[in-house]
Amino acid sequence: MLTSLELQALATSFIVSTRSVLIALPIAILIAYALGRFRFPGRTLLDVLAHAPLILPPVVVGYVLLSTFGLNAPLGGFLHRTFGWRFVFTSEGASLATAIMTLPLMIRAVRLSLEAMDEGLDEAARTLGAKALDRALSLHLPLAWPGILAAAILGFAAGLGEFGAIITFVSNIPGETQTLPLAIYSALQQPGGEAAAARLATLSFALAIAGLAASELLIRFGKRRLQ
Repeated sequence: MLTSLELQALATSFIVSTRSVLIALPIAILIAYALGRFRFPGRTLLDVLAHAPLILPPVVVGYVLLSTFGLNAPLGGFLHRTFGWRFVFTSEGASLATAIMTLPLMIRAVRLSLEAMDEGLDEAARTLGAKALDRALSLHLPLAWPGILAAAILGFAAGLGEFGAIITFVSNIPGETQTLPLAIYSALQQPGGEAAAARLATLSFALAIAGLAASELLIRFGKRRLQ
């Protein structure tokens, strides 16, 4: 059984991950579509920047976010003064950090689905006079829905395990920014907290495996459907 604080950390994780998917998925679709369907100047740079969170230490991403969206940073200060938006030390900031860290995984899932399409369908649509926007909305994106759904599931599952960027950017505040990984970290810092850490780690492992399995099955289903 989980304690009230552990349940609170689980709820925070679900809220943060859900919000991060809502932030990152539209961006992932746009970037994946651009990289998968077009050739343009700066394409390589966009590809590198979009996948940079995969190779950067999460702490670096958190530091960049803190330097950008902190209350004393130019952009963060402007947003707070003008709109009352504050990201640092809030669950909204945790979602922003999680969205950036999971964005490359979501781009990959959507891009694989787009690139698996039969180019003959696109050529047929061109022949019938369909413009680029028409093909995107009526052909490419509908056929890519398994990859898009897989991206959402994968991003959600990966978001549940994000640690470094969150703790660097928004700290470890119970009830606000303390997600499952941060709760595990806190439990390990307390005498006798090994049992709680083991419970939370087991739960995190199960959620991660379920998310990976679901996303992989959806990607495979999408590939078979497009063949």
